[in-house]
Order: sequence, then C-alpha cells, then structure tokens
Amino acid sequence: MGGLAGASRWRLSASALMKHTYINYPFYATKSEVAVDILDKNELEKVKNAKPKSTKTVLFTIGYEGISLEEYLVRLLKNDVKVLVDVRNNPLSMKYGFSKTLLKRYCESIGIRYVHIPEVGIHSEQRQELNTQADYDKLFTVYRKQNLIKTTKAQTDILNLLKENKRIALTCFEANICRCHRKHLAEAIEILPGFEYKVEHI
Repeated sequence: MGGLAGASRWRLSASALMKHTYINYPFYATKSEVAVDILDKNELEKVKNAKPKSTKTVLFTIGYEGISLEEYLVRLLKNDVKVLVDVRNNPLSMKYGFSKTLLKRYCESIGIRYVHIPEVGIHSEQRQELNTQADYDKLFTVYRKQNLIKTTKAQTDILNLLKENKRIALTCFEANICRCHRKHLAEAIEILPGFEYKVEHI
C-alpha cells in the first residue's frame, strides 16, 4: 500500500506541476495531449491564444550549437515550424538529443515532421582545420561549386516541402550562419524557379 500511495502522490504532484507550468506558461501546453484533462475552460482558452498564428510561408534555418534541446524545440514551436529538414551529411551528434533517431522522435512528439536529406550536407573529412572565417569561406566555395550544382533535385524537393507545408526549417550544427553550409543551401533554394518566399535564420 505504501508503494501505491507513494506512486499516487507522485502522479498528483506531477499533474500539479504540469498544471502550474501550463497556467503560467500556456505556450508550453500548445502541443500537450493532457492539457484538456487538467485545465479548465478559461485556462484552455489561454493555451489556444498562445498558439502561433502564422500565415506566411517561410524557409527558416536553425543551428543547435550552444543551446539545449528544449530551447531548440521551443524555437521551432514559436516559429510554427511544420517540417524540420536535417541537412547534415552525417546526422550524429555528441550533444544529447541531436542525433537523427532522437531528434526525429522529439520533433514528432510535438507535431513536427522530421526529414533527413544527407546529399546536401558536407562530408566530415572536408570539415577539418576550420579555424577562421577564411577557412569556412574556402570550404563553402568548394561546396557551391561541387555540391550545390549537383543537388538541384534535392533542393527542389526542399522547395516543394516548403510549398506544401509553408513553414520548414533547415538544420545543422553551427549557431553562426556564416559558418554553416545551410546559409548557402538556402541561397541556392532562393534562386530556384517558383521561390517567392522569405528566408529567416532563427
């Protein structure tokens, strides 16, 4: 009985904590499946009003360097991202939550579709000895000449995802957009026929 009572107390406290969070930060409840069970009508209305209301089609880019998985996912939610496009050639990370399997799971748990398009990434052996912006610029010159001209189909696939879903995000590691190939990938997509949208780095 003691164990069951303890478990019951834990469930109650967890529910109370969740309710406290949702009342004070209704945005966090916008993707919750249990909010309807623990919040009253007025509280649920606040959650409804906290949902992003976006009508514009936007191609976002986001890097996960220097931020937690939670902050990363919140940025996606706040910008109403529908599809996350992982543009890493090798989607593995030493940082918790950012390897392909886990990132896909976490995204899908909050209603964001995950797509991996490795062919538009840069091979790890090409990313050695990158110490200055000049080093990165040299790498990206090669990337534009050797990769982007050969991957127009993949770029068109990304553009079609954007047209279908309206708000998608290209993701890679680097926080500084000037040190990430996703900037050059986004620029290549911008000049494809039929691109009439906004690009935003978040």
